[in-house]
Amino acid sequence: MGGDDKDGYYCTICGGIPPDKITTRRILIDGKETGIDQLDWIIDEVKKLNLSDTTAIGEELIKRTQKLNYVPTKKIEEYKSALLIEYHKKVSQ
Repeated sequence: MGGDDKDGYYCTICGGIPPDKITTRRILIDGKETGIDQLDWIIDEVKKLNLSDTTAIGEELIKRTQKLNYVPTKKIEEYKSALLIEYHKKVSQ
């Protein structure tokens, strides 16, 4: 791995992102594997809100996801459903 905190890290072989620096997780959204950058951080931030209402949790998850990822307008509900599944998996651990 080359680079540093100032210039960023890169693979010295291919120039891409080093595997230990990848923060994108892949989840199923509407039956298709989709990468969500910073998903664990998003879930942790929503968890800190101590919300109990599933609708409110879904809204917070999608709001944060949209800030860091492209979410097609027509697929917002599908993204919310998939994000809620991942949220509940992580919270129940």
